[in-house]
Amino acid sequence: MKDGLRALDAALEAVHAQTRTPGRGPVSLDTLALPRGLSGLVLAPHPDDFDAIAITLRRLQAQGMRLHLAVCTTGASGVETGYAGAQTDDAKAALREREQAASCALFGLPAAQLTFLRLPNDEGGNPRLDEANQLIIQHLLAQHQPHCVFLPHGNDSNVTHQRTYALIEAVARQMRYPLWAWLNQDAKTLAMQQDLYTPFDEDAARWKAELLRFHASQHQRNLNTRGHGFDARVLGLNQKAAAAAQAAQPYAELFELQRLD
Repeated sequence: MKDGLRALDAALEAVHAQTRTPGRGPVSLDTLALPRGLSGLVLAPHPDDFDAIAITLRRLQAQGMRLHLAVCTTGASGVETGYAGAQTDDAKAALREREQAASCALFGLPAAQLTFLRLPNDEGGNPRLDEANQLIIQHLLAQHQPHCVFLPHGNDSNVTHQRTYALIEAVARQMRYPLWAWLNQDAKTLAMQQDLYTPFDEDAARWKAELLRFHASQHQRNLNTRGHGFDARVLGLNQKAAAAAQAAQPYAELFELQRLD
């Protein structure tokens, strides 16, 4: 792990040096030389957060990064009561987990590399910032020994996104665990440093849209409440990110890089 981390440090510190220079924009993942043999933990606050950055994850997997997806919460509150017959929180949770497993199968993530944590929540339905949940995150780091963790940015109006970031940051610092966080832009991100982007074309967008539509409960909820599907919402954000990054392709996934330890 140490050799891989040293090479990763060199690559990502070079990105920091460029993006924190006045007048310089984010760096394309396509230009970044990462070492092979890396391990990545996708710490998804909800089912479907993996799919929001699927293009980046697919490219990193193709470059030899071993991925493990850990979904923190059930996302039951995001399912409309009665959708597909789901009336209870347990039924809604099972529905969302089936959706995530199906999208991961299309992505090509082995079932053994997918874990549903179901972190204990507070009364508001958000994961608790307590010792019990920190121990679960500690176990994940010890088990998978990732070089990188992928999750939505903590500067976000969604409380579960905020707390997922707070948990991994606190645990990495307590353990002094050397870990690079790739914090992705989400529709509810408030502000972030633009360090890295992954550009992609219409063919890749169609593949990503298919993944996103596996989350049929979210697709229908977006149609009902926003007038457009889940795929259109995410890809619309990716179009704006590509414009902001001045990408050569029409879509992009955007990240801030942080060394958590």
